[in-house]
Amino acid sequence: DHVLLKPGRLTPEEFRIMQRHTEIGFRLLSSSNWEILDLGASIALTHHEKFNGSGYPRGLAGTDIPVEGRIAAVADVFDALTSDRVYKKAMPVSQAVAILEEGRGLHFDPMFLDLFLASLAEIDELRQRYADHGPVDKDRSVQ
Repeated sequence: DHVLLKPGRLTPEEFRIMQRHTEIGFRLLSSSNWEILDLGASIALTHHEKFNGSGYPRGLAGTDIPVEGRIAAVADVFDALTSDRVYKKAMPVSQAVAILEEGRGLHFDPMFLDLFLASLAEIDELRQRYADHGPVDKDRSVQ
């Protein structure tokens, strides 16, 4: 928590600590007899891998990253960009979309990015329905 809730930039050591969440989540969820927990374990381990191989923890690239990790990567970054954090305010959806598009083929699988962007209206409706603190602000909604 001292790393995740820190208001401000992480030091290199804090960033290394934060990166361990992928493997910790994998260990917590794996080795069950439940298919859904095994899927969660795979997502936990691979959601920070990047399509060009520059991600972590294993530096997987392209289709070596499981489908669920490639899908979760897009959703995770969108959520991080459009949600308030202790270290930053949420950005408007239009700005987040521009950042996602810059990551096409680098950070994100182009096919899953396109599917996500084509579904923005439905995603926005779900974000508003399940927001922790009331409806999403209009400047952070899809227009």
